[in-house]
Amino acid sequence: MNTTPATSPLPSLVIVGNGMVGHYCVEQLLELGALDRYQIHVFGEEPRRAYDRVHLSEYLSGRDAESMALGDAGIYRRPGVTLHLGTPVRKIDRKNRMVITDAGSQAYDKLVIATGSFPFVPPVEGAEGTSRLVYRTLEDLDLIRESTRGARRGVVVGGGLLGLEAANALKLLGLEAHVVEFAPRLMPAQLDDEGGAALKARIEALGVRVHLSRSTLNIRDGAYYRYRMNFATEGEWLETDLIVFSAGIRPRDGITRTAGLKQFERGGVAIDDHCRTSDEHIYAIGECAAWNGQVFGLVAPGYQMARTVAAELCGAPAQPFQGADMSTKLKLLGVDVGSIGDAHGRTPGSRSYRFIDEAGASYRRLVVSEDGRRVLGAVLVGDNSYYDTLLQYVQNGIAPPADPASLILPASAGRPALGADALPAAATICSCHNVSKGAICDAIDGGCTDLAGIKACTKASTGCGGCSALLKQVFEHELAARGVAVDRSLCEHFAYTRQELYGIVRVESIEDFDTLLARHGRGQVGCDICKPTVASILASCWNRPIQDPSLVPLQDTNDTFMANMQKNGTYSVVPRIPGGEITPEGLIAIGNVAKKYQLYTKITGGQRIDLFGAQLHELPDIWAELIAAGFETGHAYGKSTRTVKSCVGSTWCRYGVQDSVQMALHLENRYKGLRSPHKLKFAVSGCTRECAEAQSKDIGVIATDKGWNLYVCGNGGMRPRHAELFATDLDDATLVRYIDRFLMFYIRTADKLQRTSVWRESLEGGLDYLKAVIIDDSLGLAQELEAQMQSVVDRYECEWANALKDPEKLKRFRTFVNARGGDPDIRFVPERGQKKPADATPASTVIRIEEIAL
Repeated sequence: MNTTPATSPLPSLVIVGNGMVGHYCVEQLLELGALDRYQIHVFGEEPRRAYDRVHLSEYLSGRDAESMALGDAGIYRRPGVTLHLGTPVRKIDRKNRMVITDAGSQAYDKLVIATGSFPFVPPVEGAEGTSRLVYRTLEDLDLIRESTRGARRGVVVGGGLLGLEAANALKLLGLEAHVVEFAPRLMPAQLDDEGGAALKARIEALGVRVHLSRSTLNIRDGAYYRYRMNFATEGEWLETDLIVFSAGIRPRDGITRTAGLKQFERGGVAIDDHCRTSDEHIYAIGECAAWNGQVFGLVAPGYQMARTVAAELCGAPAQPFQGADMSTKLKLLGVDVGSIGDAHGRTPGSRSYRFIDEAGASYRRLVVSEDGRRVLGAVLVGDNSYYDTLLQYVQNGIAPPADPASLILPASAGRPALGADALPAAATICSCHNVSKGAICDAIDGGCTDLAGIKACTKASTGCGGCSALLKQVFEHELAARGVAVDRSLCEHFAYTRQELYGIVRVESIEDFDTLLARHGRGQVGCDICKPTVASILASCWNRPIQDPSLVPLQDTNDTFMANMQKNGTYSVVPRIPGGEITPEGLIAIGNVAKKYQLYTKITGGQRIDLFGAQLHELPDIWAELIAAGFETGHAYGKSTRTVKSCVGSTWCRYGVQDSVQMALHLENRYKGLRSPHKLKFAVSGCTRECAEAQSKDIGVIATDKGWNLYVCGNGGMRPRHAELFATDLDDATLVRYIDRFLMFYIRTADKLQRTSVWRESLEGGLDYLKAVIIDDSLGLAQELEAQMQSVVDRYECEWANALKDPEKLKRFRTFVNARGGDPDIRFVPERGQKKPADATPASTVIRIEEIAL
């Protein structure tokens, strides 16, 4: 690298660091016209351009590095911008205004330091190699992945944000995960004791062991695993195969220290309100910078600093950096966690309200001022649906209701809603990109009439995405306020919502897509949004086999082949096992099929058996054998009824008060094949000990000594929801009647891909309204809903049995149109006595899979 000549037509602006904050600074500079003022050089230590560290764990879930890259790579190819990757800056020569790298030197007129932070690893004797891993970069994750080969257990040292992300990564990699935390609670910086306890209960319920108040003294060779972690408490130890340290971060301030810039004692180069260091030519932003002695470990404050510096350098009006809101909304191992403002109630005279649900491991704390006129902070564990509203109360000084506790009570208890109209123009909607309600209004007035346009114009909801629901609410409210009809069309081909299309199909008895499109749509072929949605509606209404020629072109890959495609292009086979009850003959039949076709075999959480690794051409033969043995398709591939989980109930259990297995069999056989807006899961428990986990299902049934209690609208997954008690002490017939009505009302009125829990949240009147419709028949629909369900039940046919009888349908199950047999590029490797996909999927296989899906 050559030194930039002194005669360069434009001053040189050097940015050291190409992480999220450094990249955002470049974007802001270009937006403000910096290329008219500077030649820009960006130095990144990693071999790839900036990527999304907020969603780092998704890299282990299948995302590749390129898909995680931020923004458009084209900005670094613009004339006047030079990106130097894999080129760490070793030294700053302030006297000559140069940055020194291994490749040479680069002059600067203005310098921005955005070197971020590094993981802190405490000095533990014996921590080295795979007992000293960290979780910060994609290279770190590659090393963790490699270290899991042959491993059974992994430990994360640190129970903060990144520590719990790292624990999730270990689970994704198939390890038994443990978290060791020095403090007496998880996330000590964000949560109070009760919040930490609720989070611990939820995380341990997911299979992650948590060890609190533990300090690691040293690491030695283990007797049962690779390593033994000896704790400071005498006689306590934990063995593991690998150790990931996530005990906090430290500012990467090495080059600023050696350059003689003012530092704060606890780390970080000192900056003023303009993010300028003690050298007027040098700025610092992000986690390497300390403002008033504080380092900000979140991306939003870094973005705020970047905006300040970009404006300063471009002569634009600059908003001084005066600290940042450290409120956070996260999902850790699938558990909602939120921390807002003064979450610990440290403000003198502040008072707290707490809502504690020990059974559901949920916790909410609201902190208000001494006079009760301001909301100061909040803690949320288990349900972040309260977050957006509470954040607006804190950030905008909105007066709480007369009873502040109502802000954290369950919705059914009368939680007041804070509408978009109550937010002032200055209210921050997107904290990542500092987008206010006023900016969204300006974008609408400037011609943005859809959410995509708003996001492109303002960048709202393009950071962490946590504000997406609030953004939609504000956008739709502002359109309506301007007299603009809010377009809730399903897509460009249908100017109707899913609910309206369902009504049209029912009323006009339409049984195919082409007729619906001709009568009520636009265009000739439809799209990837309307086709699967209409297919689901048609299946829900008329229970037509999914392999019907009129429905096949509408389906996605999984429904097309009646199997879930796996990451290496093979498919899973899931026979239905109602209620989890299976005969020895049935087990033997499944075992014989798995052995014959060399399928990886696993018992699922829904009491079924998954068979993985089947190639497309093998599916008909496999299902022919399973159907001959008495099995049916388990619909694991469809948005339909999946499973009805059960305990053994009164038949075997000394605590059981009802026959939960019989009821589970009845419900699963009644609703099998029922197509719906989203997948449906049921459970039946034979007593209140709740071994079937019914309160986390869309439909949960729990036995009482008088009958059955019915719970509705729960779910696990990415956004877990606790089911709500709907009716008590029901007899068998009434229970089934209520479920019939509930499911058909959901299918009628829910939006596309909307889970029952989200649908329930969207209903005006909440649970009370739903009870009035289903139990009290307030809309006069009860008989109609029951009749519709009975029609669906009567027309059920196993989809695989139907396909096997039709030679034309079987032609679809070929890997290659012009050849029989499987894909030679699909490879497996042995693991624990079975097989698993090889890590790398050949490019040729990926191409073929895409062709089939299209």
